[in-house]
Amino acid sequence: MLHIINKSPFENNSLASCLRVAGAAKDHAILFIEDGVYGATQGTAVEKSVRDAMANMAVYALNPDLEARGVQGRVMNGVKLVDYDGFVDLVAEHDNVQSWL
Repeated sequence: MLHIINKSPFENNSLASCLRVAGAAKDHAILFIEDGVYGATQGTAVEKSVRDAMANMAVYALNPDLEARGVQGRVMNGVKLVDYDGFVDLVAEHDNVQSWL
């Protein structure tokens, strides 16, 4: 399953809910888009939770959204950056997609 996070983890609890549900599922992945990309940055209150999730699942961030918010230089090591074509590929690669609102 691909979990898509588009809300900032500092204004919404969708990331926390996603991590609670996805747990340690190795066949799951998270994609941060829009304001959700703040969840992929270093030095934040959610960094430990995201790093813990990265031990079991792939974590991606949409690079154009990182650039639009000026945080592309603060992305956590291990987060894979994708462009729009990569976004489409991730959706096609996963049987299920869950957008967390």
